[in-house]
Amino acid sequence: MPVQTTTHLNFRGDARQALEFYQSVFGGHLVVNTYADFGMPTEIPGSDKVVFGLVAGENGLRLMGYDIPGQTEGGIAGGGSTRRENNTTITDQAVFVSISSPTLEELQGYWDGLTVDATIVEPLADSAWSAGFGMLTDRFGVRWSVSVAAE
Repeated sequence: MPVQTTTHLNFRGDARQALEFYQSVFGGHLVVNTYADFGMPTEIPGSDKVVFGLVAGENGLRLMGYDIPGQTEGGIAGGGSTRRENNTTITDQAVFVSISSPTLEELQGYWDGLTVDATIVEPLADSAWSAGFGMLTDRFGVRWSVSVAAE
Protein backbone atom coordinates (compact mmCIF):
# COMPACT_ATOMS: atom_id res chain seq x y z
CA MET A 1 0.00 0.00 0.00
CA PRO A 2 1.42 3.42 -0.89
CA VAL A 3 2.25 5.94 1.81
CA GLN A 4 0.25 9.15 1.73
CA THR A 5 1.71 12.34 3.14
CA THR A 6 -0.36 15.30 4.21
CA THR A 7 1.05 18.70 5.03
CA HIS A 8 -0.01 19.75 8.54
CA LEU A 9 0.20 23.50 9.17
CA ASN A 10 0.26 24.96 12.68
CA PHE A 11 -1.38 28.37 12.96
CA ARG A 12 -1.49 31.03 15.65
CA GLY A 13 -5.25 31.63 15.73
CA ASP A 14 -6.38 31.79 12.11
CA ALA A 15 -6.40 28.16 10.98
CA ARG A 16 -10.10 28.33 10.02
CA GLN A 17 -9.55 31.35 7.76
CA ALA A 18 -6.48 29.74 6.19
CA LEU A 19 -8.23 26.41 5.54
CA GLU A 20 -11.26 28.19 4.06
CA PHE A 21 -8.88 30.14 1.81
CA TYR A 22 -7.10 26.96 0.67
CA GLN A 23 -10.45 25.31 -0.07
CA SER A 24 -11.37 28.33 -2.23
CA VAL A 25 -8.10 27.90 -4.18
CA PHE A 26 -7.99 24.10 -4.54
CA GLY A 27 -11.62 23.05 -4.16
CA GLY A 28 -12.66 19.86 -2.41
CA HIS A 29 -14.20 19.57 1.00
CA LEU A 30 -13.37 21.19 4.31
CA VAL A 31 -13.54 19.63 7.76
CA VAL A 32 -13.12 21.87 10.81
CA ASN A 33 -13.38 20.69 14.40
CA THR A 34 -12.84 23.04 17.32
CA TYR A 35 -11.44 22.40 20.77
CA ALA A 36 -15.03 22.74 22.06
CA ASP A 37 -16.15 20.02 19.64
CA PHE A 38 -13.75 17.68 21.45
CA GLY A 39 -14.79 18.59 24.97
CA MET A 40 -13.13 21.86 25.95
CA PRO A 41 -15.68 23.99 27.86
CA THR A 42 -16.97 26.74 25.56
CA GLU A 43 -16.35 29.46 28.16
CA ILE A 44 -12.58 28.85 27.99
CA PRO A 45 -10.84 31.30 25.63
CA GLY A 46 -9.75 29.53 22.46
CA SER A 47 -12.39 26.80 22.62
CA ASP A 48 -13.64 28.04 19.24
CA LYS A 49 -10.20 27.55 17.63
CA VAL A 50 -9.34 24.66 15.31
CA VAL A 51 -7.97 21.46 16.81
CA PHE A 52 -8.44 19.47 13.58
CA GLY A 53 -8.85 20.94 10.13
CA LEU A 54 -8.55 19.35 6.72
CA VAL A 55 -8.91 20.42 3.11
CA ALA A 56 -9.16 17.40 0.83
CA GLY A 57 -9.28 18.31 -2.85
CA GLU A 58 -10.58 16.03 -5.56
CA ASN A 59 -7.25 16.77 -7.28
CA GLY A 60 -5.42 14.85 -4.52
CA LEU A 61 -4.29 17.86 -2.48
CA ARG A 62 -4.57 17.38 1.28
CA LEU A 63 -3.74 20.06 3.84
CA MET A 64 -4.32 19.83 7.57
CA GLY A 65 -4.21 22.70 10.00
CA TYR A 66 -4.79 23.55 13.60
CA ASP A 67 -4.46 26.46 16.00
CA ILE A 68 -1.76 26.31 18.66
CA PRO A 69 -3.59 26.67 21.98
CA GLY A 70 -3.37 30.13 23.48
CA GLN A 71 -1.80 31.80 20.45
CA THR A 72 -3.80 34.54 18.75
CA GLU A 73 -1.32 36.65 16.78
CA GLY A 74 -2.26 34.95 13.50
CA GLY A 75 -0.23 33.38 10.74
CA ILE A 76 1.78 30.20 10.51
CA ALA A 77 4.00 29.15 13.40
CA GLY A 78 7.73 29.38 12.84
CA GLY A 79 10.04 31.94 11.42
CA GLY A 80 12.66 32.50 8.83
CA SER A 81 12.60 34.25 5.51
CA THR A 82 12.74 33.56 1.81
CA ARG A 83 13.94 36.14 -0.70
CA ARG A 84 15.64 36.63 -4.06
CA GLU A 85 19.19 37.88 -3.96
CA ASN A 86 21.73 37.96 -6.82
CA ASN A 87 19.43 35.83 -9.03
CA THR A 88 19.26 33.16 -6.34
CA THR A 89 16.57 32.20 -3.86
CA ILE A 90 17.90 32.45 -0.31
CA THR A 91 15.87 30.76 2.44
CA ASP A 92 16.21 29.54 5.98
CA GLN A 93 12.71 28.06 6.02
CA ALA A 94 12.41 24.57 7.41
CA VAL A 95 9.46 23.64 5.21
CA PHE A 96 7.66 24.72 2.04
CA VAL A 97 4.40 23.41 0.71
CA SER A 98 5.27 22.16 -2.76
CA ILE A 99 2.67 21.40 -5.38
CA SER A 100 2.99 20.32 -8.97
CA SER A 101 0.44 20.12 -11.72
CA PRO A 102 0.53 18.39 -15.10
CA THR A 103 -0.17 21.59 -17.05
CA LEU A 104 0.75 25.23 -16.79
CA GLU A 105 -2.91 26.16 -17.26
CA GLU A 106 -3.98 24.17 -14.19
CA LEU A 107 -1.03 25.44 -12.15
CA GLN A 108 -1.80 29.04 -13.15
CA GLY A 109 -5.25 28.74 -11.58
CA TYR A 110 -3.79 27.62 -8.24
CA TRP A 111 -1.07 30.26 -8.45
CA ASP A 112 -3.59 33.03 -9.14
CA GLY A 113 -5.59 31.97 -6.08
CA LEU A 114 -2.59 31.74 -3.79
CA THR A 115 -1.20 35.15 -4.82
CA VAL A 116 -4.07 37.10 -3.23
CA ASP A 117 -2.32 39.29 -0.63
CA ALA A 118 0.83 37.14 -1.01
CA THR A 119 4.50 38.09 -1.28
CA ILE A 120 5.91 36.77 -4.55
CA VAL A 121 9.43 35.37 -4.18
CA GLU A 122 9.75 34.11 -7.76
CA PRO A 123 7.03 34.85 -10.33
CA LEU A 124 5.46 31.86 -12.05
CA ALA A 125 7.49 31.49 -15.23
CA ASP A 126 9.32 29.04 -17.45
CA SER A 127 12.46 27.65 -15.83
CA ALA A 128 15.34 25.38 -16.78
CA TRP A 129 13.57 22.38 -15.20
CA SER A 130 9.88 23.16 -15.66
CA ALA A 131 7.38 24.77 -18.01
CA GLY A 132 6.32 26.80 -14.98
CA PHE A 133 7.89 27.41 -11.59
CA GLY A 134 7.16 30.00 -8.90
CA MET A 135 7.51 30.66 -5.19
CA LEU A 136 5.45 32.80 -2.82
CA THR A 137 4.58 33.39 0.79
CA ASP A 138 0.81 33.53 1.18
CA ARG A 139 -1.11 35.92 3.42
CA PHE A 140 -0.92 33.43 6.31
CA GLY A 141 2.87 33.18 6.10
CA VAL A 142 2.90 29.75 4.40
CA ARG A 143 5.67 29.35 1.80
CA TRP A 144 4.68 27.68 -1.48
CA SER A 145 6.79 26.26 -4.27
CA VAL A 146 4.74 25.47 -7.38
CA SER A 147 5.79 23.83 -10.63
CA VAL A 148 4.57 22.08 -13.71
CA ALA A 149 5.39 18.39 -13.35
CA ALA A 150 8.08 17.13 -15.69
CA GLU A 151 6.88 14.70 -18.31
